Amino acid sequence: MIGEEEEEDARIPISQRPEWADVRPVPQDDGPNPVVPIAYTDEFSETMDYFRAVYLADERSPRALQLTKEAIFLNSGNYTVWQFRRLILEALNADLCAELNFVNQIARENSKNYQIWHHRRWVAEKLGSEVASKELEFTKEIFSQDAKNYHAWSHRQWVLQALGGWEDELAFCDELLEDDIFNNSAWNQRYFVVTRSPLLGGLDAMRDSEVAYAVKAILAKPENESPWRYLRGLYKNDIKSLVNDPRVASVCLDVLTDKRNLVHALNMLLDLLCNDYQPSNEMKDAVDGVAPESNPPGTNLVERVCSVLIMVDPIRANYWEWRKSTVCVQD
Repeated sequence: MIGEEEEEDARIPISQRPEWADVRPVPQDDGPNPVVPIAYTDEFSETMDYFRAVYLADERSPRALQLTKEAIFLNSGNYTVWQFRRLILEALNADLCAELNFVNQIARENSKNYQIWHHRRWVAEKLGSEVASKELEFTKEIFSQDAKNYHAWSHRQWVLQALGGWEDELAFCDELLEDDIFNNSAWNQRYFVVTRSPLLGGLDAMRDSEVAYAVKAILAKPENESPWRYLRGLYKNDIKSLVNDPRVASVCLDVLTDKRNLVHALNMLLDLLCNDYQPSNEMKDAVDGVAPESNPPGTNLVERVCSVLIMVDPIRANYWEWRKSTVCVQD
């Protein structure tokens, strides 16, 4: 039995294949004096020379389709080859399920190649809702290798909106966040589902339970910025409701009382204070407990919050200094 490596070694040059005898290859034109000529392999040069020939002739045939496959294996990022392959697939009314299997093979080894995902979307769009579950499962496979693959997330969101499959998406986000609460891509997807799913009733219907979810995540890992950002997003364009939700101030107080991982809690508190939040004495005491001696109790609470942020978040010290100098909210 011949192994894969032996099969590759046994490749027959295109010029020696009878079915290509009528085609004159078109060499790459680098001009008379190329400055830095690329050292292509013989296989790559020959394949692209023949590809240029069929491309210029606009030959949409089975042999041209096979040639694009060989060219893609050599360079999966060549946009022109992928585009011409799509034209051939349409002209031949080819089996797109088989094409999806081909894309699977390429994508697993090149999961951050934009051209592959673009082609995959084209194929999936042609096949329609029948492949929605397969597409979602494939992106899940990619996430098992790279949980933050932008192309896979973008494709997954497109599938949900164009082909469907919303039923288990929130549970999928739960699964990812249980595995890694710091997965900001999963937090982003959760917000996408809550705000876009036609099955959940929208942000207004989901806000209460999602606030509880975010608060729980914050208390588990207050240094994790994602749930803090998620909590803010749940009150998009409604800062007054954010200020008036007692759970928001409460989670800030809990984190400040713990006196560790203060940055995000103080940042949230600062925004609350700048939007007419009236702090309790307990909140003031919590800030006093972490404020530097240069800002003793009795000074403006916003100033004290900014002073702590300058101390615990030095990389953005200039920003917090600016906030301190421009925001004036009296106790």
